[in-house]
Amino acid sequence: MPGSASPTDEATPRPPEHVRRFARPVRWVHRSTAGLMLLCIATAACLYVPQLAELVGRRYLVVTLHEWSGLLLPVPVLIGLVSRALRADLGRLNRFAPYDMRWLRSVLRRDGALREAAKFNAGQKVYAAWIAGASLVMLGTGLLMWFTHLTPLVWRTSATFVHDWLALTAGIVIAGHVGMALADPEARRGMRTGSVSREWAEREHPRWKD
Repeated sequence: MPGSASPTDEATPRPPEHVRRFARPVRWVHRSTAGLMLLCIATAACLYVPQLAELVGRRYLVVTLHEWSGLLLPVPVLIGLVSRALRADLGRLNRFAPYDMRWLRSVLRRDGALREAAKFNAGQKVYAAWIAGASLVMLGTGLLMWFTHLTPLVWRTSATFVHDWLALTAGIVIAGHVGMALADPEARRGMRTGSVSREWAEREHPRWKD
């Protein structure tokens, strides 16, 4: 009959309009880590900016919150390692492919070339590696500053210098990360709900096979 679907059409299932991007444990780790990091940055600003210090007051409470938020920063990731989904995503973030290098070169040259990416693009991989390393260095230098009786003065002075400047750099990098997330509503939706549109996934991450 005219207009009726053929048997072939009925036998071929339509692909879903949305695809699963992040499992619930992955989203929980991201939110928990982001919350601790933002608390750490906010309390650091209150300790180092005189105007904020005068506005907030209660320096002892601010110092305590800063110390414990920094100390707890690795905990969500360590807990989340029980999740197979998180371990798989960490493995993807830790692998660079030839198309990732082409992606980075295209960004640096701003040549407008097609930028191929799997589940994570090269920029996300670089950011994840940098912020993980920076967090560990800040945790180590923070512990040297906290337990002053364990190390000589020159160690504590060096740790303070590295901690302060790395924290400032991390704040700038994280602000850039947040800015890019605000510019991409679909990416935020993926982290918020766990799903993204298939059109966005095929356009932004054409090598993503999941």
